[in-house]
Amino acid sequence: MMQGPAGTEELIERAKAGDATALAHLFEGYRARLRKLVDLRLDRRLAGRVDPSDVLQEAFIDLAQKLPTYDRRRDLQFFLWLRLVTGERLAEIHRRHLGTKKRDAALEVSLYRGSMPTAESVTLAHSLFGRFSSPSHGAMRAEIQIQLQDVLNAMEPIDREVLVLRHFEELTNDEAAAVLGLKKTAASNRYMRALGRLREALVRMPGFLQ
Repeated sequence: MMQGPAGTEELIERAKAGDATALAHLFEGYRARLRKLVDLRLDRRLAGRVDPSDVLQEAFIDLAQKLPTYDRRRDLQFFLWLRLVTGERLAEIHRRHLGTKKRDAALEVSLYRGSMPTAESVTLAHSLFGRFSSPSHGAMRAEIQIQLQDVLNAMEPIDREVLVLRHFEELTNDEAAAVLGLKKTAASNRYMRALGRLREALVRMPGFLQ
């Protein structure tokens, strides 16, 4: 599991006091985790038009502006707060380029309704092909991807989202529970159920797990 930078609390205080080096080090420590979020949730229609690195650069500027308002005694764990800031920037980029509405009914499962773009099932299915690279299976790829998308689309939105958070973004169970506003046990149970359904679907697809 990817972690943030050492001495995070000290870096936060230094950055809030105007230390630009601390701010840069703080953001860099979470860049890999934030990049996963952007790669998963950036609308595929923007491929070639929007570079994920540019999204992170804009999120860094947002961090510099918003960090003075962060209060760890009242707000989220810092990474989840930073993830939210980045998700809001990504949503703004979607609106800028695609004219998408601020509210998204698919996000009614989240505490942060309308602020975090969803991960498309086609993107999730494509990411599962990392282990499915044998040339002999090339003719099957399109059919299997469609089947995977159907499995993902058939899940309840909250189950699909917890799968994205835990399996694809690699959040901890505690982090996923906080994002979704669930108890830890409920978040864990939903993840195991969603993961089980996904595994069952993969097993039924000839050649995928070979």
